[in-house]
Amino acid sequence: MADLPTLSGPSYGPASHGAAKQLVVMLHGYGANGDDLIGLAPPLAQVLPDAIFVSPNAPYPCQSNPFGGFQWFDVWQGEGADRLTQVRSAAEIVNAYIDSELARLGLSDDRLALLGFSQGTMLSLHVGLRRAQAPAGILGYSGRLESPERLEDEIAVRPPVMLIHGDQDPMLPVELMDQAAARLVECGVSVDAHKCPGVGHGIDENGVRLGSAFLSGIFSRT
Repeated sequence: MADLPTLSGPSYGPASHGAAKQLVVMLHGYGANGDDLIGLAPPLAQVLPDAIFVSPNAPYPCQSNPFGGFQWFDVWQGEGADRLTQVRSAAEIVNAYIDSELARLGLSDDRLALLGFSQGTMLSLHVGLRRAQAPAGILGYSGRLESPERLEDEIAVRPPVMLIHGDQDPMLPVELMDQAAARLVECGVSVDAHKCPGVGHGIDENGVRLGSAFLSGIFSRT
C-alpha cells in the first residue's frame, strides 16, 4: 500500500457545515481532472446536505491533454488484457483512497456512494462491485462495463446502480449502457438505466436531477 500513488483533489461540503454523514467519491473521465466533476456537488448537496463530495485527480498525466488532464488508465477504448491490468491497478489505488477517506471521516461503506463519468464510470463499477463491503450505490454517467465476461466470477457485492447516458454520445455509444445494464442484471445487480435525449458525451440538467434522486434514495435506505 505504501507504494501506491496518493490521490488528492477538490472537495465540497458538507453543506450543512456539520460532520459528514455520507461520502460521495467522484471519479472523472479520461483527460479531465477533479475539477471537472466537483461542480456537480452543489446541486447534489441540495438533497445530501450532510455529504462530503471528494473528486480526486487520477494519478497519471494524460498525453492527450497534457495541460492539467489526468487518466486512470491509458488504454480506455480498445479491448484487451492490457487495459484490464491497468483497470485493476487503478482500482487498487482508488480502493486505498476510499478506505483512507472512510477512516478519516469515521464512516462505513454503507455511507459511501461512487459517482463516475466515462472512464470514471468504468472504474466506479469495477471497484464498487468488488469491495469487501457494499457501498450504498454506484452512479455512472456516460460509461461502460469493463470486462463484462469476468463479472460473474469476480462480483463480491451488489449495490444498486444507476446508469445515465446521452443518446447522442459520439465517444461511447449509448448501446454500451444497454449492454452494461443487461450484464449487471444477469449478475443480480439492481439497475436503473436512463437515456438522455439529444445529449452527447456529457451530463445535462435531467441527468443531475436523476442522479440527485438516486443518491437521496440509496442513503435514505441505510
